[in-house]
Amino acid sequence: MRSLGFALALAACGAAAGEIDLSVDRVMIRAGGLEKAGIGYNGTSPGPVLRFTEGEEAAIRVTNNLDHPTSIHWHGLILPYDMDGVIGHGFHGVAPGETFTYRFPMRQAGTYWYHSHVHGQEADGAYGAIVVAPKEPEPYAYDRDYVVLLNDQHPHGADRQFRNLKMSPDYYNRQQRTLGDLLSDAREHGPAAALKDRSDWGEMRMMPTDIEDVQGFTPLLNGMGPKENWTGLFRPGETVRLRFVNASAMTFWDVRIPGLTMQVVQADGNDVQPVEADELRIVVGESFDVLVTPTEDRAYSILAESVARSAMARGTLAPREGMAEPMPPLRDPPRLAMADMGMAHGDHSGHGSMGAGGEPPPFDPFYAFGSGLTPVAWNGGRFLSYADLVALKPRYDFRAADREITVRLTGNMERYVWSLDGVKYEDSEPMRLKLGERVRITFVNETMMAHPMHIHGLWSLLDNGSGPDMPAKHVVAVAPGASATIEVEADEPGLWLLHCHLAHHMRAGMMRQIIVEADYDPATAGAAPAAHGGMAHHGG
Repeated sequence: MRSLGFALALAACGAAAGEIDLSVDRVMIRAGGLEKAGIGYNGTSPGPVLRFTEGEEAAIRVTNNLDHPTSIHWHGLILPYDMDGVIGHGFHGVAPGETFTYRFPMRQAGTYWYHSHVHGQEADGAYGAIVVAPKEPEPYAYDRDYVVLLNDQHPHGADRQFRNLKMSPDYYNRQQRTLGDLLSDAREHGPAAALKDRSDWGEMRMMPTDIEDVQGFTPLLNGMGPKENWTGLFRPGETVRLRFVNASAMTFWDVRIPGLTMQVVQADGNDVQPVEADELRIVVGESFDVLVTPTEDRAYSILAESVARSAMARGTLAPREGMAEPMPPLRDPPRLAMADMGMAHGDHSGHGSMGAGGEPPPFDPFYAFGSGLTPVAWNGGRFLSYADLVALKPRYDFRAADREITVRLTGNMERYVWSLDGVKYEDSEPMRLKLGERVRITFVNETMMAHPMHIHGLWSLLDNGSGPDMPAKHVVAVAPGASATIEVEADEPGLWLLHCHLAHHMRAGMMRQIIVEADYDPATAGAAPAAHGGMAHHGG
């Protein structure tokens, strides 16, 4: 359904459908008490919402007003590889003072986003949302339509953040364990258990609070801090569509709207069978579209709390401007368990390390059993799991994979080096796929951190037990000590990237080139060595 609210939102976005002009500019970011020099589009950060219609050709003229090259990656859009915005992949970048026109057909509908793919620029503010209206009527109705763009803007620039992390990987950890924590653990679990727990972590030179690499950021929702309170209007009884996009550099968010149940209808731009949730986790790069129906004449808070409980972004749904509920306190931060290190050693008690109240968290198949990061809904209700996602209409015919690949997610936290299969990007060989084959890829996370794995140009069919109705995603999070399996239909030839979408992890080496070659022959589909694509100095 297309309502007056949707039409007004479309008119207000400031971007004409099909043909768009974007300038890349130095900007001042002033939000939530933060004031810093950054990078934006058309003079703002975030950039304007770009709106298209499925089936049309996009022509986006990008003018670079910076003093160094830039690019724009159209995150989640399926397009020719030389329009994907990755320098060195059939694309030379946009030089200072020049204009480049991206041209590609809009072959899909849904919620996506765009950002720079030159290191540091995305984290410094070069990001924005994309909405593609479908050609055919959607299978759900709504009266209002809002983008909810989440971001973690830090007072330190991206380059300074990276230098600090290389110098000391816990530089930004504001939740380090103290003597008081040790005494509290001893009272709750006994001195012997508390000392053993501290000793185990000390031997690994790791901390159970090491969940976010970068803290001290300002949480932004549509470019506004919590006190500035972005507001989406509604009339009681109307159904509101919220298009959540995590455009952060390094932060996962747990999203809830107290007083309202969210009906999840889309994941990463693809329709899913509607599923109700009281809270959902959105990792870097992902999008989730939800429907809510507020019936009371009051304000409802949209709350996005960082997974480590270090910050909370806030917006409001309200019948009138100026309405807001009080901000709730941050919840207690979670702590990593031995299970998150892959060290539970078959212990299914969930007591590999100290947990809240010493009790194991609820089971979710996409987290290690006994993980300290397993999400729990704010009201004890339903927390969305990847296992809940079922495609409304399968993107591809169901068939067996032609071959299987295992990719280990690896790293050295002390040196702040991140890699795939123990090899940094600049030392790696490409992953070669044949056009037309289906490849089953299993990510095995051997690190203590979650990694949102993103593949450019190709859909990732998430194997979550739904068989032929596997959801198609462009980002899949792999929890610590856990694994996740996707199936990739290699239907777009060219040069692509596989990488962790945590900006500093990608920059530190957790990336690999994918080459999709023509003339697929199942009998000769083995990967072959080749020179790498030379993208080590590019990130985001």
